[in-house]
Amino acid sequence: MREVRRGRTHARPSAPGLAQHLRTVLWGPAEFVGLPARLLAQGMVVGAVATAAIGGVGFAGMWVGPRTLVTGEAGLIVVAAVMVYLAVLRAGRILIGLVAVLGACLAFMAPDVAAGVALQHRGQVESARVGSVGIPSGRGRTLCSITQPVGAVTGATVWRGCGKSITPGDTLPVVYDPERRAPTRGVAAPGELRAAEDRLAGVGAALVAGCTVAVVRSFRLTAPSRPARGG
Repeated sequence: MREVRRGRTHARPSAPGLAQHLRTVLWGPAEFVGLPARLLAQGMVVGAVATAAIGGVGFAGMWVGPRTLVTGEAGLIVVAAVMVYLAVLRAGRILIGLVAVLGACLAFMAPDVAAGVALQHRGQVESARVGSVGIPSGRGRTLCSITQPVGAVTGATVWRGCGKSITPGDTLPVVYDPERRAPTRGVAAPGELRAAEDRLAGVGAALVAGCTVAVVRSFRLTAPSRPARGG
């Protein structure tokens, strides 16, 4: 629709067209009819590969890979690669952001869970002397610095078993990694590692689902239109 003002013709913006454009940019076009079996399979493969790669680098660092893999930064590189792939597909911006957040959470959770698994399989438990007791952390945890262990790394900081009643000179049971890959920890409570593994699996499943939805909704029946250039 057009209207004439002061001898000039102005085109009114189409509200439905603008809303559709925003939905396409934010959530993806999703221009398919029926069940998109091929897109579902493609999205699930992308999500599964991304989840295995992001979580796998942390576990690899605990056993065979370089120790730099246990910090989580390597997983962030995989997350960035997945984001680029989804951007090339022109997936929705919100879905790409969701995948980025889930991937980052997985990248930093995996090394911690991998350390717990490594300590459970090859960790050595011993009594270590407390050198200092720190101010409770942001999570309300009191931190103890270990100064005189037998096999653990001197200067390690633990919170498991370190409470307000602990004073410098006391001893705490700690578990350490003879291969020096996993950080020294206090002895974990029963079921703590299983709960951490369940949380990691939940984030991984959410990442697979997010990648699947992003890939499915990126499908277009027509190529995106480009604005015409003036002659």
